[in-house]
Amino acid sequence: MSMPNPFRAVGQGTLSLLRSAGAITLFALQAVWAMLRPPFFVGQLLSQIWKIGFLSLPVVGLTALFTGGALALNIYTGGTRFNAESFVPNIVALGIVRELGPVIAALMLAGRVSAGIAAEIGAMRATEQIDALHTLSTDPMRYLIAPRVLAGVIVLPLLVAVADVIGVLGGFLVSTTTLGFDGSIYVQNTVDMLQRWDVVSGLIKAAVFGFLLTVMGCFHGYFAAGGAQGVGRATTNAVVSAAVVIFAANFLLTSWFV
Repeated sequence: MSMPNPFRAVGQGTLSLLRSAGAITLFALQAVWAMLRPPFFVGQLLSQIWKIGFLSLPVVGLTALFTGGALALNIYTGGTRFNAESFVPNIVALGIVRELGPVIAALMLAGRVSAGIAAEIGAMRATEQIDALHTLSTDPMRYLIAPRVLAGVIVLPLLVAVADVIGVLGGFLVSTTTLGFDGSIYVQNTVDMLQRWDVVSGLIKAAVFGFLLTVMGCFHGYFAAGGAQGVGRATTNAVVSAAVVIFAANFLLTSWFV
């Protein structure tokens, strides 16, 4: 019985990863090209903006509220060790607007939207509805993919703007009701701390994350194979890959924006 060769396994895994990265990159470029060319399916776009944006408001808002509160508690606990607890408003505002707001909103949408898109398009693939679109001379990239990706790019910055406000509000509520901060001084410190670029850089991140998470959902759904089990795999892969690329993109964008 021959022993498995670990180098062969690593090589095969690397090649598979590179093939997947190349396929996703090509799919993303096709999606961008489809967004730029008519016909534009405005009805599909508005429907996706409603599904991705408005219906995600509750989960994004609640997550931002609790994250802001927990962040204030942790900063206060750490700050007391260095007599720096007065910086809670400043660090909460900066942390939410530049980092946690975009990342948390994107991760929530990776779980909700990427999975939903992959399941929807995967089911259409399994029931041959995508093949029917080809038969009707309708380009699936323009009709199915482009509206979803464009909606993600438009909607996520709006959701992040809402999450920023609610997250800072969460820190404010915990600080003023539990930690003994004066409300007016807290608000003044928050306003003094934030600069325009802090907000803009967070919204740029959000637009990139919106593009990535919708592309991942569309890609895995579009190439789903194997019936119901294939749709299930596509849903799982969409969520996992969206989360990974969001973290990777966040690191790169933060490095550029610092």
